[in-house]
Amino acid sequence: MEARAFWLLLVVLALGSSGLAEEYVGLSENQCKVPPKERVDCAFPKVTPEQCNNRGCCFDNSIHGVPWCFKPLQEAECTF
Repeated sequence: MEARAFWLLLVVLALGSSGLAEEYVGLSENQCKVPPKERVDCAFPKVTPEQCNNRGCCFDNSIHGVPWCFKPLQEAECTF
């Protein structure tokens, strides 16, 4: 029974990790030009750039004291 649970866990982890890359939403360079004081946190402490991008967020650790993983600017929608 333990071996069966182990294999099930491996399958679940493999499916979960493969889904992360597919959930990544490409962002334009302009969407990540958020002024430091206007950044809205998008992750947890010590998030990696890859984890941040997989959440569809921007990553910039060059400025201390502000969120490094933050929500991107929303592009304007076209209306007719």
